[in-house]
Amino acid sequence: MTVSTDSRARGLTGAEAARLLAAHGRNEVAADRRVPLWARVAAQLRDPLITVLIAAVALTLAIGDHPDAVVIALVIVVNTTVGVVQEIRAESAVAALSRLSAPAARVVRDGEPHKVPSAEVVPGDVVELAEGDIVPADARLLEAAALLLDESMLTGESLPVAKETGGAPDDEVLRAGTVVLRGRALAAVTATGADSALGRIATLLRPRPEPTPLQRRLAGLGRVLAAVAVGLCVLVFVLGLLRHQPPGEMAVTAISLAVAAVPESLPAVVTLALALGARRMAARRAVVRRLPAVETLGSVTVLATDKTGTLTEGRMVVERLWTPHSTATVTGLGYGPAGEVRPDGIRTDGPADEVRTDETERLLTAAVLCNDAALRPPTAGDTEWRAVGDPTEAALLTAAGKAGLDHDRLRADLPRVAETPFDSTRKRMSTVHRGPGGALLVCLKGAPEAVLDPLVLAEPPELLERARRAAAALAAEGFRVLAVARRDLDHVPDPPEAAEHGLRLLGLTAMADPPKPSAAATLAACRRAGILPVLITGDHPATARALAVRIGLLEPSAGAEAVATGRDLVTGAVTDPTRARVFARTDPRQKLDIVQAWRARGAVTAMTGDGVNDGPALRRADIGVAMGRRGTEVARQAADLVLADDELATVVGAVEEGRRVYDNIRRFLVFGLAGGAAEILVMLAGPLFGFALPLRAGQILWINLLTHGLTGVAMGAEPVSPGAMSRPPRPPDQHILGSGVWQRVLLLGLALTAAALGAALWARDGDRPWQTVLFLALLIGQLGSVLGLRERLLTRANPFLPLAVLASAGLAAAALYLPFLRDLLDTVPLAWADLPAPVLAGVVGFAVARLRTRPI
Repeated sequence: MTVSTDSRARGLTGAEAARLLAAHGRNEVAADRRVPLWARVAAQLRDPLITVLIAAVALTLAIGDHPDAVVIALVIVVNTTVGVVQEIRAESAVAALSRLSAPAARVVRDGEPHKVPSAEVVPGDVVELAEGDIVPADARLLEAAALLLDESMLTGESLPVAKETGGAPDDEVLRAGTVVLRGRALAAVTATGADSALGRIATLLRPRPEPTPLQRRLAGLGRVLAAVAVGLCVLVFVLGLLRHQPPGEMAVTAISLAVAAVPESLPAVVTLALALGARRMAARRAVVRRLPAVETLGSVTVLATDKTGTLTEGRMVVERLWTPHSTATVTGLGYGPAGEVRPDGIRTDGPADEVRTDETERLLTAAVLCNDAALRPPTAGDTEWRAVGDPTEAALLTAAGKAGLDHDRLRADLPRVAETPFDSTRKRMSTVHRGPGGALLVCLKGAPEAVLDPLVLAEPPELLERARRAAAALAAEGFRVLAVARRDLDHVPDPPEAAEHGLRLLGLTAMADPPKPSAAATLAACRRAGILPVLITGDHPATARALAVRIGLLEPSAGAEAVATGRDLVTGAVTDPTRARVFARTDPRQKLDIVQAWRARGAVTAMTGDGVNDGPALRRADIGVAMGRRGTEVARQAADLVLADDELATVVGAVEEGRRVYDNIRRFLVFGLAGGAAEILVMLAGPLFGFALPLRAGQILWINLLTHGLTGVAMGAEPVSPGAMSRPPRPPDQHILGSGVWQRVLLLGLALTAAALGAALWARDGDRPWQTVLFLALLIGQLGSVLGLRERLLTRANPFLPLAVLASAGLAAAALYLPFLRDLLDTVPLAWADLPAPVLAGVVGFAVARLRTRPI
């Protein structure tokens, strides 16, 4: 079983995971339940708002308004199609994970090696593993030689893990889907399919996504509108009969008014707003997989983010160097040579006078020689340097390159003649090199506790103590610290580990997975927008805390309760997960529990991640955000939003788009419901002023078509409010008409009603065609309110809205001056002297819409 050499350095990512979608076979970890298409469509049609629209189609067909019926039916078809497609795409996450395994494996059966499809690997098989292989199933080590695994896709921890026999129980356990970075092994398969590590994660992925906040709010609104529509039908019909109006005419009028009461273009407005948001986010390198996710981002109150590859670069970098006489800082990110080694000008053994850079070069030279990694320069299709082998060793090579050292030249001049490999017991590695003239050089590197030992180093106790204190201080800052030493020999020792004593300390290297340059600014922007960031990682608590302090997620003075571990959650030491801001050493189930704890408190959660281990939490969160470059296929399939540039800063832009979408939907509701309320109030109050039937059915539908049609839909493209990212997220339990919206609907509806009835009374007193004046005043008043509701009145960001208003005004004029429309709508032409009142209604609608004490 072999994968590309890039997999050895990067783990299982993107395209590689996609190529590993093998047949299910015996290792099927989650059944791909195929739901019939008719069942999916039926589920979409049961949405309350869609039910109201279906009723509206029936009503418009009953009154013979076939064009309006076609428009509403088209909205239903589009909305249902989008919903079904989104559901199918979301469920593909389970299908992807159920097929994620190595495509082939080398197994030993009956003493003979065989290459079999990974789906045919069963418990009890013995598998052979070598560098670059992907572990096909959970297994227990039988033999191992310098085995190093990348488990980041399952654990989220960026550092590789050494495995060996005879050590701690976990050192002998191999997990499906992890990648062999170095060494070779034989392992007995212990679990496949649903019992494997991938299978258990697939079980967590099983729950279906719950409705988004927007979907829940619109469903509630749909139920209210449905009840209102039915109630109005009955009320208007009964009142008409009490006034001795013809039953047939009142039935048609009541049905028309009920259609007007329902803003049937709401799904179209929502779909357009979400689609435009998705398009703008795509331009910002954020790919939306489920349209409702666009709006959900605007509701987010808690952003749970992983560490490796999201807040950090996702690769180890040497940042500090310590020698017995000086310190230095290493700049630059990634594995490329960009950067430099800058002496700090500080002596570590006394007062500062000058820095001895030659010690730094000797330290890095030994780190290059005692090293099995390699660096691969950019290729034609890739602009980044790649590491081959242990990322920690690759980071040492990178630091040496920044100091001007040539790796290949050093290795050629000082060839290796013997070595003692690293293992988890000794925690160090040593190599023997032959130099010019036959001199021998021993280079050693390892954990400080394994190197800063009098049995290894021939150094004074005070120097060892200073080095230990320096190592502890660096570790407390979240660095991984290695000590490096050397000595000269006159012969090759036998065994080679006999050379591991009497060495001279060269210094310490401190490396970390550094934060992205944008991480601190991104989290600051989240806090300004009222979003609480939470870090969830599989790394060590000290590493997680140090990063959180470095990027401003935690204050340096934050207490111990701010950082919790997965073990704390299991043992109950942390009773309320929402009190912590950093979670370390977490597994997939605990990530799920953390997200669920916040949701139980009513928070709207966003979860970012890139590994298979993030899949369940991505699916459970209100919105899952996956990394596009280094993210696994499972993470991308489980997510609602994929960041093509792997930059968390892109999420801030997405949040802004989400708030824009929600503001536009609420703005349309103010406009549509206020207009519908005005039409209803005119029909109910008109008889009190002597207007037996204020508007005819055709006139009501024409007003409804011009206002809720092109004009209303154009409102979905309005630009973002200037202060959208300076206000906190709306409360998760806020009704879509909450925070003053229904009051604005009522105020605007009353103003439009008063203006329209006032225009009708003025026309009747002057022997003018009052019904046509009322019709035009009600229509122009609503068009005026559309412009008044704009957040930025004269913006050019959405030219479609003023164009739509002009088009609707033109169609309103056509209803008065085109003969066939006059006959259809029962209107009469108006003279210039008849127009002041309808125009004044438009001014009233505009002025009242501009009166607001808070943003939409």
